[in-house]
Amino acid sequence: MSPSYDLVPVPKGELVPVKSGDLGLVKRSTGTGDPLKLVPETLRLHDREEVRNFLPDILGRALARVWIDTPFADHFSRDPKGSLETAGVFLPDNVSIEFSKGAQDRPKIIVFEQQPGSKFKLRVFYLQLVMMAGK
Repeated sequence: MSPSYDLVPVPKGELVPVKSGDLGLVKRSTGTGDPLKLVPETLRLHDREEVRNFLPDILGRALARVWIDTPFADHFSRDPKGSLETAGVFLPDNVSIEFSKGAQDRPKIIVFEQQPGSKFKLRVFYLQLVMMAGK
């Protein structure tokens, strides 16, 4: 089953909609979960819309994990889609993922969709880890 979100209209003048009295935006860990886990349970994405809605967040976690988990980084760089499947994220057959990281480049993930019978891949989105420091 795909995750769903309740859409809440943003009241005028507010940047982020928050229900009254609900400031628990970050749930505290009970210590029973794996902090490096990409998704809490198996997730199957069926179409481009679900990929666009849910995969950026998951791949953002994967990019962060690439920085701190060398075995995961090695596996992800060789087989991004297989790494996601190992983590419990299953994508449609027509979706592919490319991972690149040059010596001077930051890691970058590009998600493509290819229609059956077509030679062309359509870029759905890409993510690149950008770090900024300020003073």
